[in-house]
Amino acid sequence: MSIADKLKQWSWETFFDVLPLIYDAMWATLGLTIASFAFALLFGFVWTALRYVRFKPFTATINFIMNFIRTTPPLVQIFFLYFAWPQVPYIGYAFSPWVVGMLTLGIHFSTYIAEIYRSGIEAIPQGQWEATTALNFSTWKNWTKMVLPQALPPVIPMLGNYLIIMFKEVPLTSAVGFLGMLLVAKNYGADYYAYIEGLTIVGLFFLVLSYISSILIQRLEKRLNRRFRKEVTAADA
Repeated sequence: MSIADKLKQWSWETFFDVLPLIYDAMWATLGLTIASFAFALLFGFVWTALRYVRFKPFTATINFIMNFIRTTPPLVQIFFLYFAWPQVPYIGYAFSPWVVGMLTLGIHFSTYIAEIYRSGIEAIPQGQWEATTALNFSTWKNWTKMVLPQALPPVIPMLGNYLIIMFKEVPLTSAVGFLGMLLVAKNYGADYYAYIEGLTIVGLFFLVLSYISSILIQRLEKRLNRRFRKEVTAADA
């Protein structure tokens, strides 16, 4: 088939016909991304807190579980939770595709986010920890007044990068029936034998949204760096 014949396969009528469908599915994709990211942020704190428990067998077990989750492909985890988990005796339960996506992506990426939290916490000077001990801070006051305010701002850009990565991993959930952009384009293509227009739109949406997000993260990073330099200058003065 010549290049001219291939170009004739493109249909602007089909393009504008499937565009509203994928646009509507875009919001479902964004919603799942935000929910999964929020779950990952919260569960990342859980992993981080558990790793600071002063009992080596327990922390070794937590590290093993985190490494297992990180080294297992997200698609395998999605399949397990959707197809295998309902068959587990007594505790098995059938989740919807949306919940499966939120749990699997949230738990999977929470193990990476926990490492980001850990790097932020370990960057706090030792003198700060000694000061809170001397002031007899409670554990809650120590984390809310000293640790988190200092550990979180420097790692916000890295968290933003993981938000973009999770956004690009959401199409994996189409394998279990989540009606996001990819599955809408696939279903439309199967019904009308027209895949190229829908999949092109999906690719463009991911490109544009990821690019916009990366620009916003870069601006946030620059703003935080300027704020950090001002604080350092004020402290030196």
